[in-house]
Amino acid sequence: MDSQLIERLRIRELLENWVIWRDTGEWERFRTLWSEDGRMMATWKQGTFEEFIQASVEGWKKGVRILHFLGGSSIDISQDRAIAQTKMTITQRAEIEGVSCDVMCTGRFYDFLRLIEGDWKLVLRQPIYEMDRLNLVSPGEQPNLDLELLNRFPVGYRHLAYLQSRIGYSVKPDMPGLDGAEVQALYIQGQRWLAHEGLNP
Repeated sequence: MDSQLIERLRIRELLENWVIWRDTGEWERFRTLWSEDGRMMATWKQGTFEEFIQASVEGWKKGVRILHFLGGSSIDISQDRAIAQTKMTITQRAEIEGVSCDVMCTGRFYDFLRLIEGDWKLVLRQPIYEMDRLNLVSPGEQPNLDLELLNRFPVGYRHLAYLQSRIGYSVKPDMPGLDGAEVQALYIQGQRWLAHEGLNP
């Protein structure tokens, strides 16, 4: 089998393990996916992977439920570095203005990876938020949304940000979307990473 294909399959396995182990709380296994300096950039938490784990554990204890589903991947490899883009959906359930709702956000995981002692590790995960929607868990009462709050956030994740703000998180207001300056800057950063230049998350 082609060596590049094998490496892509190994990276894809890492990406799938991230989703399963994160969503089921298998934190010791989850830790093995990251480089020592690995960082996670989510709407509700930005920091080291250990900080992300701690925040996830604390959220789980409070009833926060965030689930992930993966689609196809495009993976570029340059010696011991790689960039992986993977289609994904984030689903989060919570009460919004007293009404039980699901928010579904579609986008991509944009991952910076490094080969370390024979294993691929995540150096930086930056989601790209492309489109979201709010669904009622049960038909009936509609939540009365605060449109001023909703419109503070980019169109790609404004309902997700609204939900997360309402349950107490401080949400980053300038995450990359389907287009715009933020996602273009991320693509440039990815090109620099593959050219073995520095990374400034």
